[in-house]
Amino acid sequence: MPAKIYYDQDADLSLLQKKTVAIIGYGSQGHAHAQNLRDSGVRVVVAELPGTPNYKLAVEHGFQPVSAEEATKQGDVITILLPDEIQPDVFRTSIRPHLKPGNVIVCSHGFNVHYGQFDIPEGVAAVLVAPKGPGHLVRSEFVKGGGVPCLVANGPNGTEETFKLALAYAKGIGGTRAGVIETTFAEETETDLFGEQVVLCGGVSELICAAFETLVEAGYQPELAYFECMHELKLIVDLMYQGGLSYMRYSISNTAEYGDYTRGPRIITEQTRAEMKKILKEIQTGAFAKEWILENKANAPMFKALRKKARAHMIEEVGRKLRKMMKWIDAKEV
Repeated sequence: MPAKIYYDQDADLSLLQKKTVAIIGYGSQGHAHAQNLRDSGVRVVVAELPGTPNYKLAVEHGFQPVSAEEATKQGDVITILLPDEIQPDVFRTSIRPHLKPGNVIVCSHGFNVHYGQFDIPEGVAAVLVAPKGPGHLVRSEFVKGGGVPCLVANGPNGTEETFKLALAYAKGIGGTRAGVIETTFAEETETDLFGEQVVLCGGVSELICAAFETLVEAGYQPELAYFECMHELKLIVDLMYQGGLSYMRYSISNTAEYGDYTRGPRIITEQTRAEMKKILKEIQTGAFAKEWILENKANAPMFKALRKKARAHMIEEVGRKLRKMMKWIDAKEV
């Protein structure tokens, strides 16, 4: 069934202009939501921890940050824009005790609502407003007069009125200028996790490292392996970003296109597809969510060990050296 898409004319910003929006967390999404809403005529209060870089940034942007408790008390709409793993504790200790009937909780990712990590009281509704782009893009496009597409959904205790409020929120951050797609908390959460694990992060990272290792183990120079398996990926992804797979294939050589059609299926095999289905099932059943929640409760020992191991991979050392040769790259170090 085709997606239902809403635009500016479908959203009533005045529904939000009568309310106070509390932005909990002034990070990537938080700074964009807060500034865009303020520019749209909405009263915004920001919650951030004193002494942190994000607190200082909020002050630079003209806000006077308060605690999460105080922001919740002041807010009619409470937008939680903290990292997924931090949200449940903050919700339980600083937000939940101060919620009032009629409050609406806005999430930009459905993880904690979908997997039952928020104890949302009666009389309080949750909605989803999820921009499909990083915060800096949400802000820069808004300033230019445009917007980043968003997903919207009703969650627990949601009504027709809360959905209208979600559309108004999306309009306030610029989403309806581009188009807002109706979804559900389950659909947004499960597709988001699947995309991250199978393609965008897990799949691509593992493919890059495996290809790099294959060339190096065969005796090729690591520098050439880096260029072919890591550096040039951006060129291909940019073509896909602009015009999909067809435009990418139109733009590359016939040799590369033929290799794409004939060798790609030998990499993504039926076994790979079966594993994708297993990963999707883990997401749908909550098995992955349970694993990640327990990992964080144990202070994330496996996560930290895996991160340390990954950062020590040869491809990172080689890439660090090569990026210094390419002055046009805004090279970053962790």
